[in-house]
Amino acid sequence: MTCDWVRGDHTDLSFPAHSDALRQGGIAFLTRAFRAFGALGDGNDVVRIVRFEEVSGGSTGRKAVLDVEYARNEPNLRRKLFVKFSRDFDDHRRDLGRAQMESEVRFAALSRAPGFPIAVPATQFADYHSPSGTGLIISERIPFAAPGFEPQYDKCLDYEMPGQSAHYRALLTALARLAGAHRARRLPEHLVAQFPVDLQAATVGERVAFTAEQLDRRLARLADFTEAHPGLFAANVRSRRFATQMAAEAHELLRLEDAVWRHLRDADDYIALCHWNANVDNAWFWTDGELRCGLMDWGCVSQMNLAMAIWGSLSGAETELWNDHLDALLVMFCDEVSGSGGPTLDAAMLSRQLVLYATLMGVSWLLDVPALLQKRIPDIGPQTVRTDPRIKDDEGVRAPLQMLTNVLNLWETRGLADSLSLIR
Repeated sequence: MTCDWVRGDHTDLSFPAHSDALRQGGIAFLTRAFRAFGALGDGNDVVRIVRFEEVSGGSTGRKAVLDVEYARNEPNLRRKLFVKFSRDFDDHRRDLGRAQMESEVRFAALSRAPGFPIAVPATQFADYHSPSGTGLIISERIPFAAPGFEPQYDKCLDYEMPGQSAHYRALLTALARLAGAHRARRLPEHLVAQFPVDLQAATVGERVAFTAEQLDRRLARLADFTEAHPGLFAANVRSRRFATQMAAEAHELLRLEDAVWRHLRDADDYIALCHWNANVDNAWFWTDGELRCGLMDWGCVSQMNLAMAIWGSLSGAETELWNDHLDALLVMFCDEVSGSGGPTLDAAMLSRQLVLYATLMGVSWLLDVPALLQKRIPDIGPQTVRTDPRIKDDEGVRAPLQMLTNVLNLWETRGLADSLSLIR
């Protein structure tokens, strides 16, 4: 059932749940909302909506672009805006992710703190209604491809992105500086307290548990599929030796799953406030003498093990980046955390935690990728490659495929046994 307006938990202001209601509210609502959030002074008003149109994108909620004019221009007022609703009343699947915005709204308030350490979109209004999962965020619109700004990069198409390693250095630098600032207590503690440590809450959708027999069937199908499709998988993850190793270790990993989560949670120095899904499509880049990165789309933001944030950033990267640059990126990340006032981290330990988390995510969420590919591409064969338009042009196919590829490669190149020794 469509809910047009709800009262926000944070501003106590009634706000619209969808685009039609926002159009109805018009400049009167926008003025009240921007004032309630502290983004607009009492003596100023929104006087005109220049542009308002829905746009596609993202995996949850409806989106729109909004251009406005004010009675009086003031510093830090944005005219070109992005509107994000938590709800999509016409698409049940997308609407299921509505709860992701709850933490994102809290983060919007935190990001307004003076001296916030990284670039995020400036928020004009953000609120959420917990009982219905209805939320609204209105923030500045990032000027992708404008002078000085790079274009937006789509997820899992990094082979089209120049200078990949430099972009991931900039991205991980931003993550590390936020983590370091948090651990150095340079963020308002009463706001940080709204982000408790709950590692398993940072996920989308309900995971289906496997029986041992179901796991065996999925692993067998995965082994057969990778072996039969050399155009999609490198030789090291197609070998029967690796398939046998993975089958044995996957069962042990799930048997020890609770211990894995305890280890990741109890590694106190490695816990910090961070972005859970900082793929390049949730980032923007510009150059001011060096490459810089800002981060957006903060759904599921929380205090987490930093290996989770690193997997969220690198999961869609090219496998070659993992092979050629991971160690250097982890060392840089640890240096940035400590340089920002956080604890001294060990890159080797972070690597082992990353293997634990990534393989657990792979076994929990990605074993059905072969079935997905065969359903979407019935004639998929040995010569099919990632640049096939049926893969390249469909994020719902190319993203899980690339993430599975990276899990398998990480598993084969780094090994799981050493990481599992942390919890045995």
